[in-house]
Amino acid sequence: MKLIKILMSVLVLAVIIQFIPYGKDLTNPQVLSEPNWDSKETKVLFERACADCHSNVTKWPWYSKVAPISWLVYSDVQEGREYFNISMIGKQKKNKIANAADELEKGEMPPLIYIVNHPEANLNKEEKQKLLSGLKTTFKR
Repeated sequence: MKLIKILMSVLVLAVIIQFIPYGKDLTNPQVLSEPNWDSKETKVLFERACADCHSNVTKWPWYSKVAPISWLVYSDVQEGREYFNISMIGKQKKNKIANAADELEKGEMPPLIYIVNHPEANLNKEEKQKLLSGLKTTFKR
């Protein structure tokens, strides 16, 4: 009986948190600019591994609409866009272009939690090196 009460409480809580408005604005802002990519391959690799969080063309998966996961996804995308957003190159003050390649090189991007849900973002060593080289060339580092 106690287990049923706990399960019902969890279920009620799960339903209630769906009405919290945070993380519900899953729209993409207008693309204001795009880099002059050094190659089509760099662009494709970037789109595959980075663009969901670092551009204004995010593909919002089904789980991004279910709280509390939606809160985490929304927060990660907002932080990613604020840090480095290719859709705002030259328009965004805080675009930390130089650090983007460093984060990739150190293995901090894409984050493991993203790769788990997006296996296509798990670049092999050769792809990672091509993306790294392409980012450095594209952004003249």
